Amino acid sequence: MAPTKLPAGIPRSKRILDISLTLLALPLALPLAGLVALLVRLFLGRPVLFRQERPGYRGLPFTLYKFRTMKDLRGPDGELRPDAERLTVLGRLLRASSLDELPELYNVLSGEMSLVGPRPLLMRYLDRYTAEQARRMQALPGLTGWAQVNGRNNVSWEDKFALDVWYVDHWSLWLDLKILLLTPLKVLRREGINQPGNATAVEFMGSQGQEGRRV
Repeated sequence: MAPTKLPAGIPRSKRILDISLTLLALPLALPLAGLVALLVRLFLGRPVLFRQERPGYRGLPFTLYKFRTMKDLRGPDGELRPDAERLTVLGRLLRASSLDELPELYNVLSGEMSLVGPRPLLMRYLDRYTAEQARRMQALPGLTGWAQVNGRNNVSWEDKFALDVWYVDHWSLWLDLKILLLTPLKVLRREGINQPGNATAVEFMGSQGQEGRRV
């Protein structure tokens, strides 16, 4: 893993917290990740990992790693089938428990992500944000965040982005620790895993009155 220079504007104390807590979690996380990898290989086949380019700090792209949760089912036209058809029972379990996100600890150690921050979404969303919504990228993306402990996918995109921006404006180590303590409770309660009536989150198509992107 190549060392990553801490981006300007990211507090060093936040980086120290990320590395310290991640290293402490590795003795439990690595065996668990090995078990999940074996299950994915047995029930979904290869590849075990899902890799996708996502926007990171200030929108700069990085490769995000997760455990695969969907089958590669395609229609006669070669296009992927809807998420609801491709998401497996194992995939639903991994998503409900957030175990599919264990490989993102690598992204945290490499400095591309933080334990806490706005979730890294899709590259195509970048031009759909308003200037205010784009401020969510003034923080490192995180495994969990303020939006995740305040509704997760059970709130609108606009409300979710407002929570992300609130986090950017009110960040502190104490807030990060509070979010980290609340996250397991939300996971255990299985709150807000998917948007109502959908197998996964619906795509963000932009907000009315969009002003363009500035980060």
